[in-house]
Amino acid sequence: MTILLLLVLIITEIGFAAFELSRRTTRGEWATRRLFVSGIELLTYLIMTVLPGIDFGFRFTALLAVLVIQIIISGIFWLIKRKNGKIKKRPSIVVRTLVGIIILAMAMGPAFIFKDYHGLPTTGDNEIAECSAILIDDSRVDEFENDGSNCEVGLHFFYPKNVEKMKAHSLPLVIFSHGAFGYYQSNMSTYLELASHGYIVIALDHPHHSFFTTNSEGKTIIVDSDFIQSAMDVGNGVYDPEKEFELTSEWMKLRLADMNFVIDNVKSAAASGPDSAWAFGDDENAGEVSKALAGIDTKKIGLMGHSLGGATSVTAGRRGDVSAVIDFDGTMLGEVKGVKENGENICNEEPYPTPVLDFRNQGHQEDCEEAVKQGKDYVNNVIIENAVDGYSTYVKNSGHMNFTDLPLFSPFLANMLGTGDVDPKYCIEQVNSVTLNFFDCYLKGEGTFTVQESY
Repeated sequence: MTILLLLVLIITEIGFAAFELSRRTTRGEWATRRLFVSGIELLTYLIMTVLPGIDFGFRFTALLAVLVIQIIISGIFWLIKRKNGKIKKRPSIVVRTLVGIIILAMAMGPAFIFKDYHGLPTTGDNEIAECSAILIDDSRVDEFENDGSNCEVGLHFFYPKNVEKMKAHSLPLVIFSHGAFGYYQSNMSTYLELASHGYIVIALDHPHHSFFTTNSEGKTIIVDSDFIQSAMDVGNGVYDPEKEFELTSEWMKLRLADMNFVIDNVKSAAASGPDSAWAFGDDENAGEVSKALAGIDTKKIGLMGHSLGGATSVTAGRRGDVSAVIDFDGTMLGEVKGVKENGENICNEEPYPTPVLDFRNQGHQEDCEEAVKQGKDYVNNVIIENAVDGYSTYVKNSGHMNFTDLPLFSPFLANMLGTGDVDPKYCIEQVNSVTLNFFDCYLKGEGTFTVQESY
C-alpha cells in the first residue's frame, strides 16, 4: 500500500504538469488548480489511512506535514496570484513538478525504511506499564563533552501495571544493555514478554554509544562519530590485535561503569527510595519509577544485552549480587585480558561464578567451533566452559541483528547491519521463549533449565 500511495501522488503530480503544459496557462489559473490538486493529494492520503499499512504513525508524519504545508503554500499563492493574467512559464512548471515529486518521495522515506510493526503478543498474564528516569553520576566526568558535565545513564522501566498490588520487593529485576550505536528499544519484545510474566526490566541508554538518547536537561545526545568509526573498523579487522584490544577495553570500561553505577543505585533506591542522583522529568513519572523500584527483589538480579551490551552484561555478571546473565550474540570482550605475541587473545581463565547463556548467530557458532578444532582459545568458549552453569545455543541461518527486534521494525536497516535468512519473527520468538525459561529457572527458582543445541 505504501508503494501504491507514492505512485498515486507521483501520477497526480505528473498528470497535473502534463495538463498545464498542454495549454497556455495563466499564473492565476495555475495557482487555482495547484490548490485543488494539493487538496486532492491530502484527501487521497487521508482516505488511504483506512487501508492496511497506511496510518498516522511516525512513518507518515513527514508526508502529512509536507501535504499540509503544500496546501498552505498553495493557498497563499492562490490569494496572491488568482487575478494574475500573465502566462505561466513552462520551465517553471517542470521544475515545480520535479521538486514536488522529490520532496514527496523523501517524505515517504520512513514508510519504506520502517515496517508497520506494533510488537509481538506477550504470553504472560500481566498488563505492562512503562516509565523512565536518568541517573547522574557525580563521580564521573563525561569525557565526550567539553563542559565538565557528569556522566548520565538513561533508565527505561517495563513492569507489571499492577505492581503496587503485588508483594513489595517480590519481582526479579532484569537489566538490559544495548549494542554499539544501538538503542534502548532494540529488544522491546523481550522486555515486554518478561514484564508480562512478573519481571521488572530496565533497559539502559549508554550515552554516546547509543544511537541517540536524551540527557537530564532535555538535550538530545547523538552517538559519537569517532566511536562509530572505530567500532566499524574493529568489525572490519582494520586494526592490529593490540590496537583492537586497546579500543575495546576503553569501551568496556565505560559501559561497565554505567552498568555498575545503575545496579548500585537501583538497589539503594529499591530499599530506601530514589536520592538526588535520580532525575525524572515530572512528578507523575517520578511516582511511577518509585512504584517500580518498590517492587524489585534486589536478591534476584539478571543481566542481558545484545552484542557489546552482551559483553557488558557478562563481565558485570561477575558481581556477587547478579544471579543470571544472557549474552545475545556478543563477543565477551570484557573477559579478554590482553594479547599474546602471536596475536591471539589472552582470555580470563577464572571460574565464572554466575549461570550464563550465550546466544549465537550461525556464523558466530561456526567461529566458535573452528576455534575448538584448531585448539585456540576463543573467549566465549572459555567463559561457558568455566561457568558454574554455562549454556550456549544458536539459531540456524541467523545473523547478528536477528537477536533484536530491528528486522521486524526495519528490515532495510537490519539487512545493512547484518541478518540471516531465518524468519525474523521465528528467531526472536525462540530467543524470547528461551530467555524467559532461563530467568524463570535462575531468578524465580522455577523448574530446571535446558536448551537445545540449535533452533
